[in-house]
Amino acid sequence: MNPPEQSFGFQYPWVLVLLAVLPLLGMLGGRAGADSAVTFSSLHLLNRLGRQPRPRWGGFSYPVILGLLLALGIFALARPQHLNTYKVVKESGVELIVAIDVSRSMLVEDIPYEGKMVNRLTASRAVIRNFLKRRPMDRIGLVAFAGRPYLVSPITLDHEWLQDSLSRITIGLVEDGTAIGSVIAASAKRLDKRDARSKVIVLLTDGANNSGNLAPVTAAELANQLGIKIHTIAVGTPGRHTIPTSSGPLSLNQEFDLETLQGIAKAAGGESFMAQDLENLERIFGYIDSLETTERTARTRVDPTDLFAPLVVLMFALALLRAIGQETWWRRSP
Repeated sequence: MNPPEQSFGFQYPWVLVLLAVLPLLGMLGGRAGADSAVTFSSLHLLNRLGRQPRPRWGGFSYPVILGLLLALGIFALARPQHLNTYKVVKESGVELIVAIDVSRSMLVEDIPYEGKMVNRLTASRAVIRNFLKRRPMDRIGLVAFAGRPYLVSPITLDHEWLQDSLSRITIGLVEDGTAIGSVIAASAKRLDKRDARSKVIVLLTDGANNSGNLAPVTAAELANQLGIKIHTIAVGTPGRHTIPTSSGPLSLNQEFDLETLQGIAKAAGGESFMAQDLENLERIFGYIDSLETTERTARTRVDPTDLFAPLVVLMFALALLRAIGQETWWRRSP
């Protein structure tokens, strides 16, 4: 459940219309009185009878408190409330693991992104970040792999943690290599005991399997027996590339074993893709998102805190102050 959104409202807001009556009452209270019973030609003689008494507090008069009491009474009748609104998310029943290649070749800068060329890992992280945002009700885990798999985040519904974990995926987490069979086995093991209606592995790599003791297609067949579907994505462009290293640029020849990736997807009931630019990678993840559609529901819970009682207490305090003031501070001299 997400942190609550706080707001203020009224249970009966139409009662506030009565506030418009207060100025009318003030006008009626200040209207001209009846004609005088005795008419004087001049008030000059009366001025000598004594000084005109004045209310204290610089002219502030207790009817102001009466108006405030009426206004508070109207607000109280409207039942003001402090509202805590919670968004309660119902889990979708789909659990995914996104397996991300962090071998050295993912440093190749051949993906255009925001007006410049970035490496494959940077582009992949940006697209996966958006993919996670589109599936807020799925339990998702993150596994990085090169020469062996490395668990970055266990399967969780905490997507804020997932986003932070995604930022921690870098080249060099594990020894270099591309152990596709091993990462499929490790991901399948994580999903095997999960009580989920649908279990999916999204495997993103830019190379061919060259590490580990388990063949990728064999691992996919075993995963399929556990009811796990696998989608594969090859990212990058073929040809010769250079990557930065501590000892200077290193030239490498890009390997794409598309046949193996297609075999993995076929064996595990998924689909295989290739992305050579960011737009295509976005479309692929969007398509995978549409393939794994689920019933996604969320409801809103509102916890109101009624402010009626504090307003009534304040009204009683002001009424008491007005009663005391009439007999003391605001009393006129006889």
